[in-house]
Amino acid sequence: MRLAFVRCFGRRWRGGAEWGDGRIQLWGGFMVTRRQMLTTTAVSAGAVVLPLTAADPAVAHGGSLPGHAGVFALGVASGDPLPDGVILWTRLLRAAGPLAARPVRVDWQVASDERFRDVVRSGHAVAVPQLGHSVHVDARGLRPGREYFYRFRALGELSPVGRTKTAPAPSADRGGLRFGIVNCQDFQNGYWPAYAGLAAEDLDVVLHLGDYIYEYDPHSAYADRQHTTPATPGLDQLRTLDDYRARHAQYKSDPLLQAAHAAFPWIVTWDDHETENNYASLTDEIDDTGGQHQSPEVFARQRAAAYQAYYEHMPIRANLKPGSADLRIFRRFDFGRLARINVLDTRQYRTDQPGGFPGDFGLPGAGTANTGGTLTGEDQERWLARGLDHSPARWNVIAQQVMMSRVKFPNPTGGVPPIVANLDQWDGYVPQRDRLLRHLVDAKVANPVVLAGDIHSTWLSELKLDFDRPEQPSVAVELTATSISSDFPIAFDGPLKAVNPTLNPHVRYFDGSKRGYLRCELDRYGWRTDARTVDTIASRTAPVSTSASYVIEAGTSTLQKA
Repeated sequence: MRLAFVRCFGRRWRGGAEWGDGRIQLWGGFMVTRRQMLTTTAVSAGAVVLPLTAADPAVAHGGSLPGHAGVFALGVASGDPLPDGVILWTRLLRAAGPLAARPVRVDWQVASDERFRDVVRSGHAVAVPQLGHSVHVDARGLRPGREYFYRFRALGELSPVGRTKTAPAPSADRGGLRFGIVNCQDFQNGYWPAYAGLAAEDLDVVLHLGDYIYEYDPHSAYADRQHTTPATPGLDQLRTLDDYRARHAQYKSDPLLQAAHAAFPWIVTWDDHETENNYASLTDEIDDTGGQHQSPEVFARQRAAAYQAYYEHMPIRANLKPGSADLRIFRRFDFGRLARINVLDTRQYRTDQPGGFPGDFGLPGAGTANTGGTLTGEDQERWLARGLDHSPARWNVIAQQVMMSRVKFPNPTGGVPPIVANLDQWDGYVPQRDRLLRHLVDAKVANPVVLAGDIHSTWLSELKLDFDRPEQPSVAVELTATSISSDFPIAFDGPLKAVNPTLNPHVRYFDGSKRGYLRCELDRYGWRTDARTVDTIASRTAPVSTSASYVIEAGTSTLQKA
């Protein structure tokens, strides 16, 4: 199929400048949904790859930027919705060459209609080269619970049009909330047809729980999905700000990811691969450097580069200090009195994984004995407790990266011990998990729901104070979303399905065979979760279907088949 193009027809906007009213013409007979049309980028199966010059950052790193030919090659996005505002994002980058190293004025508009006949807010920002010509507009003065449309203009070019939505008013106690949960999108492992399905959903917001990029060197079975080449190849690792910028730009150039960003506001948090696999605070992974850790000082410089590139490419409300290895991204969002979403960072402040084992897996007792271990750090742990204690919400959500449920895995080597645990998850930090679950009970937190990703498979589970006593009442529900494209070893899928009823009876549903996302819909009385999956990621197009549906009745913390 051919690329869908957009033509804008001029009109006058408030302030007298010529913009365009957003009316859309399509060529090639490609049918798209209303929300997919808003992206103005390629949402067809075959994106056009535009010519690049050797001076372009992506070319210098072995990549390419398909899609929009102008300065908005990476599309647009919005995020961190509040009742009166939302972050509007873009990054100026041409597919045909870099921008000059000078500040660029970027005008922006927010309208109540997609043709921009009713512009309600407008202004301008300055995109500076020190931040990769990225733009973060905190558009305020909007009305709560409303749909809006936004766009940018820079260097005489008009951006794609995005759709966003503000959160409900703080006092709102009726209505519902619909959101998607996504994570783990390894560019090299396959295509992202799930994002086409996500973009076509009717959602209020999307939560991305980490592993937005992967740091690995180029090595893909797909000729058009090879990673950009880092400045120091052979370490399976990105190092510099240019490395991370090029990798983020490559991921952002995917037309289906752009479509999903342009359709809804996103709330994002990182996991490990945005910086380095399995890192913990300033302790890096040893597997990529011949068994030796970098010094904390060296890794701090790498982490600073990774964090800055992440900020530059995300619609996130955060205070970046360029060159700093610290960036606070844990934060919370209230959707009226219906839901409070606490967004955690379980990488920046965590202690190292216990036990001294290579990789993720080790003896379960190592996590139980990890009395000084923390995934969040003390400050974030106290912040979370306060947010749970004083929440006015009917549903209290903890959106974070790694599974909280205890999971016993059969030893994949078939050796001794026969049962192992993933110590990179909460199973490696059992005392902190015990404290949190006990707090949910003691503080009588209303309807707690934990969200997770990371493990590239779908798990719907009930959390227990004592997982060895499955007859105990559940204290919370955990919803773990499968990956967009990252691989789950299919050889483990069948054995886990066979042993879960015995080893992990609190797990109500598991599937490691399919990629996709979770779709959640809640109101005061209940919460429904649908596992939305595709059968293949070997193709750019694949239909999305519902693999499983479960509901939570308010006040129960139990999962039932829908």
